[in-house]
Order: sequence, then C-alpha cells, then structure tokens
Amino acid sequence: MELPLIVGVDGSDASLAALDWAVDEAGRRGLPVRLVYASLWERYEGATLGGDVGRPGERVYAENVVGTAAHRAQLRRPDVPLTTSVLPEEPSSALLHASEQAAAVVTGSRGRGALAGTLLGSVGLTVAARAQCPVIVVRGDKEGVAGTHGRILLGVGDPEHSSQAIEFAFREATVRDCVLDAVRAWRCPAHEYADVPASAGEAEREHRRRATELLDEALSDTASAHPDVRVRRDTIEGPARTTLLRRTAAADLVIIGARHRHTHFGLQLGRVGHALLHHAQCPVAVIPQTT
Repeated sequence: MELPLIVGVDGSDASLAALDWAVDEAGRRGLPVRLVYASLWERYEGATLGGDVGRPGERVYAENVVGTAAHRAQLRRPDVPLTTSVLPEEPSSALLHASEQAAAVVTGSRGRGALAGTLLGSVGLTVAARAQCPVIVVRGDKEGVAGTHGRILLGVGDPEHSSQAIEFAFREATVRDCVLDAVRAWRCPAHEYADVPASAGEAEREHRRRATELLDEALSDTASAHPDVRVRRDTIEGPARTTLLRRTAAADLVIIGARHRHTHFGLQLGRVGHALLHHAQCPVAVIPQTT
C-alpha cells in the first residue's frame, strides 16, 4: 500500500491552502491523504468548558475542523482516498511521528496560533527541519500555490546532499508534465585574484566551468532515467539563497535537499532552507538526504 501524504490541519486559512495543495498532489501521484489535527487539549479542556458556557471544547472543535477539512478534500478530489486523525499531542511532535510512515508531510505557512508578524509558524519550521520524509510548506502567491507557471525549481547543492532532492524533482516534473529548472549557484572569492586583478576573468571562468561540471554530474543519472523531462540547467554567480528566492516568483514549487544529522536536532537546513521557508513566493519542498 502506498504511504500517504500527511496534512496538518488546524482550521486556519494557511492549513486549508495546504490541504488543497496536498489533495491535488495526491491525485497527481496516486497517493492517499491522511489529515492530522493535533493538540494537547486535555490540559485545558476543563478550563475552557468551565469558563465559557456554550463554547465547544477543544475536542469538539478538533473534530469539527477535521470533518470540515475532510469534506473540503472530498469535494475537491473525490478520487483521493482519505483518512483522518485527531491526536492528543503537541502538533509538531505528532507530525514528526507521522512522518516516519509518510510519502511526505504538507503544512501551511502559519498555523492558527501563529503571531501576526511571523513569517513561518514554529510547527512548519520544526517539521521541515526534523522530519524523516519530504516536507512541503505551502506558501507564496496565488499563482505559485495554484501551480500555474508550469515550472519546478530545483536548487542543486553538493552531490552528496542532493541526490534524493533531484529524484524528487524529476518525479514532480514528470507528474506535472512541466519544465524543471535546475540551478547551481557559484561564487568566486575575491582573494583569488586580489593581487592580480587581470586574472579575475580567468578565475570566474574556472568557477563557472566547475559549477557547470558539478551540475551536469549531479543530474546525469536521474536525467537519463527520465528522458521525457524538459530540463533547463543554469549556473549563476551569487549566493544560492538570493538566486533561488528570485526565481521562486516564476515557479510552482522550489525543491532543496537537507543534510541528515544523527542527533536529536534532526536535519540541518542552513541559510538557503531558512530563506526559502520564510520568503519564497511558491511552496517549498525540503527533501532529507537519508542515505
């Protein structure tokens, strides 16, 4: 049986956007969807009921949220198998546990309790940084979330940290029948030609050549296995986070790899991951390199 897409729902607008994105993705990939609502309601259920007569308890609220979300999902994609869970756990912990048996976890950019000024809720950031499976944070403008650009953006880093992200990107481009933009950023340290300014052009050409070589090497095997995917390769001078952020304006999904660390801190997202999760103009997929 196929592992499900796990969707964190909490009744917020952001979680509804994540739900819509997830059921569309499940339909493309032939996957089931599992809706998860998690809250430590037992800690304050009594206080809520006693302090406000007529206000439903958190458990009732949770069931209403999940029921409404399930109805929305079934109306949108009746062909997608759907299950629901209401869990008495802290939300990020529940989603992390669920990620151990999931094709991917999908979350909104901000939850019901997020502060108005935050760019990404703590649940989304924690899950993206520590999950054992791909995590997609649904954020960005209407065009990017709706998938109208017909373009997937892949940030290609070091080969040892990118192979599973590359495979994920090619699968996405295949099921969406869209262009895959594979980008590798490079920089030429100033100290390499500080003493001999005339050598600047030669140093830049060498760094560009090396970046192109690494990009081709990283994509080679997966591209051969997916000959129908239209790949546009590009190497760009500058910080990777700036390059990728700028290009998310014309993408339906940006995909990056994350290094796996064998500690309780989980994945190491780095500056690029944090920048995209907070500022990208389209959904962000963080793919753990687990091998």
